[in-house]
Amino acid sequence: MGDKKIFLKKSESRLSFWRVIFLVGVIVFFGLFTIFHLYKIQVASGDRYKDLAENQYLFRKEILPKRGNIFLKEKNGVFPVAVSKEYPFVFAVPSQITENRFELAARLAEALNLPREEIEKKIINEKETYRILKKNLTEEEAEKIKGMKINGIFLDKEMRRFYPGGKLAAQTIGFMSFLEDKFSGAYGVEKYFNKDLEGSAGFSWGEKDAGGRWIFIGQKSQSPARHGDNLVLSLDYVIQFKTETILRNAVKKHGASGGRVIIMNPEDGKIIAMAQEPSFDLNNFSSVEDQKLYRNSLISDSYECGSVFKTFTMAAGLDSGKIRPETTYYDSGSVLEAGFEIKNSDLKANGKQTMTEVIEKSLNTGVIFVEKQLGNENFLSYVEKFGFGQLTDINLPGETKGNISNLKTNRNIEFFTASFGQGIAVTPLQLVAAYAAIANGGELLYPQILEIRENFQGEQQIFEKRVRRRVISSQAAKEIGLMLESNVIKGHGKLAAVPGYRVAGKTGTAQIPDREKGGYLEGATVGSFAGFAPVENPRFAMVVVIDNPQDVQWAESTAGPVFGEIAKFILEYYGVPPTEEFSVEDLAIFSSRHQYANWKDPEEKKEEKQPEEKIKKEESR
Repeated sequence: MGDKKIFLKKSESRLSFWRVIFLVGVIVFFGLFTIFHLYKIQVASGDRYKDLAENQYLFRKEILPKRGNIFLKEKNGVFPVAVSKEYPFVFAVPSQITENRFELAARLAEALNLPREEIEKKIINEKETYRILKKNLTEEEAEKIKGMKINGIFLDKEMRRFYPGGKLAAQTIGFMSFLEDKFSGAYGVEKYFNKDLEGSAGFSWGEKDAGGRWIFIGQKSQSPARHGDNLVLSLDYVIQFKTETILRNAVKKHGASGGRVIIMNPEDGKIIAMAQEPSFDLNNFSSVEDQKLYRNSLISDSYECGSVFKTFTMAAGLDSGKIRPETTYYDSGSVLEAGFEIKNSDLKANGKQTMTEVIEKSLNTGVIFVEKQLGNENFLSYVEKFGFGQLTDINLPGETKGNISNLKTNRNIEFFTASFGQGIAVTPLQLVAAYAAIANGGELLYPQILEIRENFQGEQQIFEKRVRRRVISSQAAKEIGLMLESNVIKGHGKLAAVPGYRVAGKTGTAQIPDREKGGYLEGATVGSFAGFAPVENPRFAMVVVIDNPQDVQWAESTAGPVFGEIAKFILEYYGVPPTEEFSVEDLAIFSSRHQYANWKDPEEKKEEKQPEEKIKKEESR
């Protein structure tokens, strides 16, 4: 019996021991659990819970930055082409409306010039808290709504982008669109410089009461918004406008499918004008059916440029010392290679010819002769030095590098056709940069579209000239320049000449590749003219491209006169004094051949005459 009592006591003591251990374990577990959660709340998720707590008595409001403006430069200032503008809009808070909703819908519909049913749908639900009734109100509509003083109907303003120039430089400037849950630049300068233009948001904090109202005497603080940068582009407003007018009328007159012009300052690489046709109104971009129209084809679309490329083949020959302007060869009218016969565009055999005459007469056999003197490897080296097959790194989105892959095959036939601009593809931007290199004495520059960037504090960054590399010697550049001038005087470039000035340039008429079947499209051509002026001190280099004109075949009759008309305008606009003798008759002849700026579509003239004829008929009665 005594042993049994001892055993029971021992059992009870063991049970008590494990109870103690269990209780200690539970306490330790809950202690650690509490510590872990305190750490999680106060440290790991401290900011989140702090925000939740602060939201009970603090309000936080985002301060939106003002998007920077975009300008084109002018002689005596700047012209705005993209600005942020306040537009009034009207919205409803249906839960606060106290009037008869059907009668109210009728009144609002009349004031806003909207269908009554549309208004009814937006205000009929008493539980809704926010419905926009109409955006972009006219001043008259806004005044009507303001005067009505209706509970639950409110006026407000929103910042939107406005483009004062409409179609002016549309593909270069670009526009804004709703992307990734916010409005951002979608094309052109608006896209490339979106971060600079949009700035960064600020915030304001303050205390609020239990009803969510701001406490005027409570604590408050503010972090101001950083407004976006203003950009001044290198495009000249006056030259851009004139170029677009001349190009648009030229495309219409010749029944072409489109056209492009790019103009560069050869001394600093700044782009003076970028025009393309057809274009679109930036304020109504959503009405464009084919979105390809948004593309800047001067940098995004490459093409086989034809004989304007002969300039670079000849420049390479001169720079390498393989030829001189007076070097001669015998033109038999064609060259046989790999089973192909390559002929001159005039289908003639011209006999003994100098290199200058090769440029004047645009002889394919002549530049093939030069390519042979250079050799394939050396020729390719010069093509790459001039920047073809490479990006120019212009500050615009969507640039392509063209295509010179045919020259990687080392087949002679590819090099022969490339010597006169067929079988390889280049962009107008690459072309104008390469012609500018010849104009400035042999330096290839980085093309630039930006003149000045100004931040919200007024601090300015001015963009200076950037040299990419020297391509040819100044002597070779001078020699090819004189050969191009001779082409304008004696050769196919006569319609690019400007009375009183020395102009250098080269025509090019190329076939258009058939992308589906291969080969080239029957009867379809693209005409180009590239050059610069004045020869002795070039103020601009320009490339003109007219796509598939219907009334004439050769570039000398389309791109050539467009170049001449724009060149004359620029030289006079810049106040460049004439250096060559010319007569009143010379000016009259020029004016008779260059009338694109004032040309009117015959169909438009008919439409203008119809009302006049109707009036005359009525008066005669």
